Amino acid sequence: MSPAYAAPWRSPGFWADIRPRVWSALGLPPTVYADGAFFADEQSRLFGRAWTGVALAAELSRPGRLLVRSVAGKSVLLTRSGERLRGFMNTCRHRGTELAKEDCDIAGRIQCPYHRWSYSTDGRLLAAPLFEASPPSDFDPADWRLVPVRVDTWGPIVFVCFDAETPPLDVWLGDLPERLSGYRLDEWEPADLDGAVCTFDVGANWKLLVENFAEYYHLPWVHPKLAKVSRVRDHYRYQGPGMYCGQTTTPVSSDKHDDWAVLPAVGGLDASDAASGRFVAVFPNVLLAVLPNHMFIVLLEPLDTGRTLEHCTFLFPPGTAPPADDEPGRQRFAEAFETTRRFWIEVNDEDIDICERVQRGISRGGAPPGPMAPRFEEPLNRFHNMAADLMTLETVAGLAVPAGDRPGEADLYDTKPNPMPPRIEAEAAERHGAA
Repeated sequence: MSPAYAAPWRSPGFWADIRPRVWSALGLPPTVYADGAFFADEQSRLFGRAWTGVALAAELSRPGRLLVRSVAGKSVLLTRSGERLRGFMNTCRHRGTELAKEDCDIAGRIQCPYHRWSYSTDGRLLAAPLFEASPPSDFDPADWRLVPVRVDTWGPIVFVCFDAETPPLDVWLGDLPERLSGYRLDEWEPADLDGAVCTFDVGANWKLLVENFAEYYHLPWVHPKLAKVSRVRDHYRYQGPGMYCGQTTTPVSSDKHDDWAVLPAVGGLDASDAASGRFVAVFPNVLLAVLPNHMFIVLLEPLDTGRTLEHCTFLFPPGTAPPADDEPGRQRFAEAFETTRRFWIEVNDEDIDICERVQRGISRGGAPPGPMAPRFEEPLNRFHNMAADLMTLETVAGLAVPAGDRPGEADLYDTKPNPMPPRIEAEAAERHGAA
């Protein structure tokens, strides 16, 4: 964006209506969903500085695997060098050629298709054919490594970040790893099943998909079937300090529909985790639904103001998918999974339809934003403020992650206390009561 153009959304005043706490806040203005100039600046200031979810660790479990991902309009390579995960810009250090077009397997080195410069999986320049016979003066291969990109993992998800000043991933996530630690998510596995990995091309801005995932106000009307196992009255917020917002259904009921209960559950969960569904939006683009017997992960890839790809994957607790030589067991597992998969796809189709309608309404009508429903939409207010921070801060070195909901009744917003609070919240309540 030209320095001569003073983007209004870089000014704190642009976000003034979303900054109050939820009971007096408004939603985001139409510009942030439908304006091409905002989208372009958002790619740089938000996705160019955030920890963005781009892949699953399982995709890099095979030696020699190379992934190509697009983030903030830039192409990134992901691979492993020994046990360490590496990320690089997808560009040769000779004349900038794209090194790989798509995911592929490599024989221990990354090779440029143009002049055959080749690099190790830790980014070192290994060879510059013919060039080495008469190199420029002071040529040292050590000076021409691939351009590194920050990369880190949490649970099954691989994140990348372009900005060296962005706080580390563990600071970004806040208490979320501890909050979900009982599930041992880093052990969960994909299964070789039809439909376990799928992609949806959605005609809506990525923020609308996050907002829809983070609130349960729409459940009775958009998801009448889902509302019977994820009842509105059983919803509570699920968020502590960190760059995320979330909700939980406690308990997940199966008296009407058992679609979420047919797969085998992980062992060793406490009473709250074993009875609940956790629904977390990790800022900016990771949607995470964790149940005792499966996990549904959505990685959002914004393509334009009104177009987003959803990269969806189902994962399962360790040891629950029968081995390949147990054909009857695998058949039963596949049938149970298909019941769960159909349920999720039906719900997701309903979400896609309503989000596309919101996008059309914003793009074609552009009415000013309305008030938030405190009980149901506080996570959206939290999400909006995270977006505002990234769009207005000139440096993210001192980015402050949002605080969590306070113990006691201060942040209940007309909901009753969770009858089976997560362990981390129960312990905080005990400390609050003893203080």
